[in-house]
Amino acid sequence: KGSSAPITLRNLVMQKILGFNRFIPWPVHRSTRIFGIRWIKLGVNTAPGGSHGCYIFAKEDSPIEIGDYTIVAPNVGIAGFNHDIYDISKFEGKGGVKIGRYCWLGMNAVVLPGVHLGDHTIVAAGAVVTKSYPDGYCILGGNPARKVRDIERDKVVERKHPYEYIGYCRQTRGNL
Repeated sequence: KGSSAPITLRNLVMQKILGFNRFIPWPVHRSTRIFGIRWIKLGVNTAPGGSHGCYIFAKEDSPIEIGDYTIVAPNVGIAGFNHDIYDISKFEGKGGVKIGRYCWLGMNAVVLPGVHLGDHTIVAAGAVVTKSYPDGYCILGGNPARKVRDIERDKVVERKHPYEYIGYCRQTRGNL
């Protein structure tokens, strides 16, 4: 309870017993699609795709990294790579995607290849993020997304959950 990446009995049954997204090592909704899991690195208590309808894909030259306690809402897209504009049967990497700690990606938001979002970045519902905001502490909105406002650093609260997990594995102080 109170985690942005809850491990529930329903998730376990749907994922590990019935086989929806069986090979993904963190809680994922049955309607989410994730490709390239070995090139996706997650922080503590983060489970992209735990909400329904997410589409997340990475590859070796286009990894995705998502920091601790980041929330990913329903129908979010995180694209580590994209089609080549001259030959759509090929894919081109732009360095992947990096999303900081304590971020929040609102419903139907899309983060495109090559984007780096710093800590405490909020992406508004429906926003399409096409460029980086590595300093974080801001709210992004629109298509293409732009900075709507800054977040005051001294007002930010970084809560830690008493049970810290990366995927289905509990973390201890020695391996955090």
